Amino acid sequence: MLTVGLFPNIQKKDIVSVLERAIEYLEKHQVNIVLPADVQHELKRPDFGKYVKRDRLDMGITLGGDGTILSTARKIAELDIPLCGINLGRMGFLAEIELAEMEAMLGKIIAGDYYIEERLMLAALVERAGKTNYISSALNDIVIAKAGVSRMSKLKLFVGGDYTADYWADGLIVATATGSTGYSLSAGGPIVTPNLKAIIITPICPHSLNNRSLVVSESELIRLEISSTSDMALSADGQILYNLRPKDVVMIKPAQHRAKFIRFQSKSYYENLRSKIQRGERHTNL
Repeated sequence: MLTVGLFPNIQKKDIVSVLERAIEYLEKHQVNIVLPADVQHELKRPDFGKYVKRDRLDMGITLGGDGTILSTARKIAELDIPLCGINLGRMGFLAEIELAEMEAMLGKIIAGDYYIEERLMLAALVERAGKTNYISSALNDIVIAKAGVSRMSKLKLFVGGDYTADYWADGLIVATATGSTGYSLSAGGPIVTPNLKAIIITPICPHSLNNRSLVVSESELIRLEISSTSDMALSADGQILYNLRPKDVVMIKPAQHRAKFIRFQSKSYYENLRSKIQRGERHTNL
């Protein structure tokens, strides 16, 4: 019997009614349901997940926006559990299911009518006073940016061991291809299809006309030396924050695990790109 973990953003409007709708459909089709403890408390349903541990899930399903997918992916990717998102957010670029089609797509999942797509995740480490600390994994991006007053910072970039560039900027975004449509895009970075094994390095408000995004192989170690005396911080997917100090060294490399996403043959990455980032009008066959 299929065991599914539901990971809702309980701050979303009407989340309780949407969640109960999903639960009703899954229960009707004899699917075991597991809910996080805080959601069990919110729904007053402590029976869900009482005897099932997270590492025994067959898959996870999020109900929320891209932020919900990002936070859940960091929790379950290392358990080799695939994830599927139901979009309740503004854009939901990472989500595979829109609310209006929820039951139809849940039916496909139950029937096994889907495939698994793997996405690169990054690991961020900080070297300080000779000691290296693991900070977090990230599906979208690792960002090093100023944390205090409006002063530009100096960052020294090494790629694959080679000194590559100095950046005078507000910060630097190191994004996966998945994250190329996030913060990196708004900072002027390119859109990169997830099929490419690449990492995108994009400066934030650089004080130079020559600083552009750099696309490198996902296998290359990225090393950043904090040369500035201004306050800076590292964030992972915009959700994990770690304060940096002058002379800290940030190392970014592929995480040991990859995120796995449930995808449907009827869904196209480029159609999703066009419709959610509004890159043109929809074409119909006459």
